[in-house]
Amino acid sequence: MFRRKLTALDYHNPSEFDCTDETQFRNCIVWLEDQKIRHYKIEDRGNLRNIPSSDWPKAYQKYLQDLNCPFGVEEKHEALDWLLGLSVRYEYGDNVAKYKDCKPLAASSNSGDKAVDPLLNLDSSSPDFKAGVTALANILKIQRHDDYLVMLKAIRILIQERLSPEAVTKASQHTEGIPVALDKHILGFDTGDATLNEAAQILRLLHIEELRELQTKINEAIVAVQAIIADPKTDHRLGKVGR
Repeated sequence: MFRRKLTALDYHNPSEFDCTDETQFRNCIVWLEDQKIRHYKIEDRGNLRNIPSSDWPKAYQKYLQDLNCPFGVEEKHEALDWLLGLSVRYEYGDNVAKYKDCKPLAASSNSGDKAVDPLLNLDSSSPDFKAGVTALANILKIQRHDDYLVMLKAIRILIQERLSPEAVTKASQHTEGIPVALDKHILGFDTGDATLNEAAQILRLLHIEELRELQTKINEAIVAVQAIIADPKTDHRLGKVGR
């Protein structure tokens, strides 16, 4: 687990790293801070470097908090994966000239071969995959699910609808709404609760607004089609009268 990121960071013997081994885990955290992240000054790393100490978990918890890590000590795998990702980002930032001209693996292979979709070889049971999806879900405040592919699908939908350039642009163009007096709109039924009645009125008004937007789009589509079929480009030279 974590072998690819550890290899990219030139960690010693990444294939033999065992996250469940507490000594290896602590040594890895100290190595990441000393060699890659360097968040603390050298003189402030004493508590984190004191690996045998019984207070090391407290120092590690403080370290995660100082880095604004979304995971805690209990989420061991997720926190380590997050630290490795941060280290890779810093490593790239320190050596941009070295990495900017690197070709993707697909581009470096035979140009006659088609690029392989990495999702085709996706192993949803991999600990790396689960840790990555869980980290994204926590950052985006998405509820956890037993099926990690379902969580990944939810993450994709959220990114497409809320975080894509088009969605961000649309959100920035938000206009101030017009105040509406709910008492002037008849609900048509009574739930027996005033609060529920107001909620139902709001939902109905929002639904009407959505229908109006849909009708506007339909009208625009009709006008666009009519503009095409009502003004055909006819070649009159091909016209004939009689037989």
